[in-house]
Amino acid sequence: MIDYIEEVDPEIAEIMRLEIEKQETKINLIASENYASRAVMEAQGSVMTNKYAEGYSGKRYYGGCEFVDMAEDLAIERAKELFGAEHVNVQVNSGSAANMAVYFAVLKFNDPILSMDLSHGGHLSHGSPVSFAGKFYDVTPYGVERETEMIDYDRLEELARKKKPKLIVAGASAYPRLLDFKRFREIADEVGAYLMADVAHIAGLIVAGLHPDPIPYAHFVTTTTHKTLRGPRGGMIMCQEEYASLIDRTIFPGMQGGPFMHVIAAKAVAFKEAQKPEFAEYQRQIVKNSKSLAEELERQGMRIVSGGTDNHLSLIDLTAHEITGKDAEKLIDKAGIIVNKNTVPFETKGPFVTSGIRVGTPAVTTRGMKESEMRIIGECISAIIKERDDPKVLEDVSERVAELCREYPVPL
Repeated sequence: MIDYIEEVDPEIAEIMRLEIEKQETKINLIASENYASRAVMEAQGSVMTNKYAEGYSGKRYYGGCEFVDMAEDLAIERAKELFGAEHVNVQVNSGSAANMAVYFAVLKFNDPILSMDLSHGGHLSHGSPVSFAGKFYDVTPYGVERETEMIDYDRLEELARKKKPKLIVAGASAYPRLLDFKRFREIADEVGAYLMADVAHIAGLIVAGLHPDPIPYAHFVTTTTHKTLRGPRGGMIMCQEEYASLIDRTIFPGMQGGPFMHVIAAKAVAFKEAQKPEFAEYQRQIVKNSKSLAEELERQGMRIVSGGTDNHLSLIDLTAHEITGKDAEKLIDKAGIIVNKNTVPFETKGPFVTSGIRVGTPAVTTRGMKESEMRIIGECISAIIKERDDPKVLEDVSERVAELCREYPVPL
């Protein structure tokens, strides 16, 4: 395919080749990234991109939608089966847009929201002052306890009683522990709030039964379709049937025009892949790998936030090693390992500097790596940080990383 692109646009073709080379020759530990299957990518790059389909299946504003209707119906039914949801909207274009849609559907401007603090593991779209949520709503953040670095639900309940939020957001982008959706719902019911669960990071784990299920408890569940789900970059909203029309109207015509039918087709493919038994085994391996990596890093003298992980990611506090997350990210990348700088609870540095890094295992698990490889990667990260002034260490780690990448190629 790139050969054909090169005939039309050699500059873009070269950039794509460079990206392929990077993905093949570096170990990707970005917790929110993964490698989509060839089938998903071919569906996303298909003729479905040619079709406008404003509206919903059977009620479009354009003619000729009979086949894209079939694709959207299939995506919806497969998502319902996967998650046990009463209603699913697959048109929303991203996780942040999914969150926005829920806010717009049930809140008025300046209504109070209770959501996880960004520096404690939350997401921008949950109410950071620089995001739309922080600008449009009265957001009160909750966080983790200093001692355990985990959510204290009793304190969360006290905060909810005091602030009386209209919406409580349960979800995170950098929280390594399980979320108690049942307790979140009990708190929401006590103060008369809606509960929205943002499961963008953990959706695949939920499908495999490795994380508590939000569907029985949350009024609304939002997610992306990539990350642990291993589908195309996109969003999805699940809700109880009584809110179906409200959510659909908020997406279209409220927020979006014609949906990306090529992405919806790719979502349908990803959902089919997620229905297979091997997908659940893949999710189990993600968690095994995550725990193994965290344990090795801890053995090497790294401080793991909250003392470990229950899911696909870990946070490493680098304060004791006198290096910022920003500098560590660049340093580790030189050795062929991609991580991202990340704030840690009770952060003392800015969000573009940070005191820590975040590591995740979905992508390396897709490559077929297991616990023994995670131990090697943990050793490599530790060596780079602790011996960062020794060029021989960088050379040795780079060779080990290259060997792992050759042994476990990206399944493109």
